[in-house]
Amino acid sequence: MRRLELKREMRAGDIAAVSQLLDVATAADGHRPLDEHKWLDLVHGGRRGFAGLVAWEEDHDHPVGYAQLTRGEGSWAVEYVVDPHHRETEGQEIASDLLSWAMDLVRSEGGGHVHLWVPKPTEMHDRVATGAGLSRGRDLLQMRRPLAVGEATAGETPPLEVRPFAVGRDEDAWLEVNNRAFSRHPEQGGWDLATLKERQAESWFEPAGFLLHEHDGRLAGFCWTKVHEDHDPPLGEIYVIAVDPDFAGRGLGRRLVLAGLDHLAARGLTTAMLYVDAENAPALTLYRHLGFEVDHIDRAYTGDIPPLEASHRS
Repeated sequence: MRRLELKREMRAGDIAAVSQLLDVATAADGHRPLDEHKWLDLVHGGRRGFAGLVAWEEDHDHPVGYAQLTRGEGSWAVEYVVDPHHRETEGQEIASDLLSWAMDLVRSEGGGHVHLWVPKPTEMHDRVATGAGLSRGRDLLQMRRPLAVGEATAGETPPLEVRPFAVGRDEDAWLEVNNRAFSRHPEQGGWDLATLKERQAESWFEPAGFLLHEHDGRLAGFCWTKVHEDHDPPLGEIYVIAVDPDFAGRGLGRRLVLAGLDHLAARGLTTAMLYVDAENAPALTLYRHLGFEVDHIDRAYTGDIPPLEASHRS
């Protein structure tokens, strides 16, 4: 018999059990089941708007599935994972249970727009999402390209002048530019100092790979890189890149990407990656011109879930 537990706050034992499930899934799938934002929510024990849904089976001392919800302003972000050892026999059933429970929770707390991300989706993911009342939304492409030292900015005259992020000095300016550039972005917009400091506390964070470009004393744009040491071989990511809207149209985006690629190549990395919305035609064109090709797709499923009272009336 399957048992489902709702966690508003994750204690040490809860975090350890779910983290073990995530590690098993990561090893099987080649990618993390939760995005970085949700993983940080989990390991910090859950914050305001957090709900962890843990599925257990009798005679098992580990979770067989996990879903996580984060509540925003009138919206909910959801992700889930099923233990790889249970996918062949009951994977769709576990996933459906988790999402059904998640949607019931959304209804009971006033409803709202739900956004579910699935890495490398299959037809089974489509069926599970449809059964929960969600429809296909946007696709996010992970693109990759090989790296060689000095290759990226070869021919640039001169390469864009950048400097490393200075911890304790550049936070306010960076937050202003980031939030202006991503004012309508569901994950990257609306950051505050606490959000930035969480990233700075991560083991992968290094100021040398957080490249800033200034113009007339103002931060005009940045290219924040990240090294995935847990990948074999390690991957260098163009993690976040943006240009202040006041400096748009000057070709800074392309030159910032090139600066990031040269930094990653100088670190000895042989492959670069980045994520881009499949409908962002200008960015796709730019990245393809810079040698990136699509490696795989992550998919969003979305839906507007009515509150419990409205559901009963209908």
